[in-house]
Amino acid sequence: MSGIAILIPIALFLGLCGLAAFFWAMRDGQFEDMDGAAMRILIDDEGEE
Repeated sequence: MSGIAILIPIALFLGLCGLAAFFWAMRDGQFEDMDGAAMRILIDDEGEE
């Protein structure tokens, strides 16, 4: 029973850290251009050397 009393606050803390990291990434603009990275992989860069 004491293991649960330790693991539940740790799990809540890690969940809140993940949620804070997600909101920080949203505010920082990480998810603004969802199609840019997908299209960038199709561009052939071999001719620019």
